Amino acid sequence: MVSEVATSAMNDIMFFLLLFFLIASTLANPDIIKMATPKSTNKIVIPKSIVVNIDAKGAFFINHVPVGEDQLQGELQKRLNGNTETPILVNADKATAWDNIVKVMNVGKALNVKVLAATSPEKTM
Repeated sequence: MVSEVATSAMNDIMFFLLLFFLIASTLANPDIIKMATPKSTNKIVIPKSIVVNIDAKGAFFINHVPVGEDQLQGELQKRLNGNTETPILVNADKATAWDNIVKVMNVGKALNVKVLAATSPEKTM
């Protein structure tokens, strides 16, 4: 009498496990591109931006420090210190009136500085 182990079901199980791990590994980090970059002794200095927050009530904050609307241009000019390469990043609440955002944009134009708007990434389904 010869005893035999049926392995036909084992092939199906191994195929499904392989498929599961392939799909799971691509979903873990879908936006990562692995690259080997060359090393350098040069250091690139990226200018930091000045963040202007505007809350729902219309209050202005420069780098988390409260600033009055009439002091906005003077404070930004002092923080820029003549450097027109530093951008101003506007981080406004959804409920903020457009007038407040335009005020910051006008100050940026008067100071000859680029003004950028901060947004949250849109969720896709």
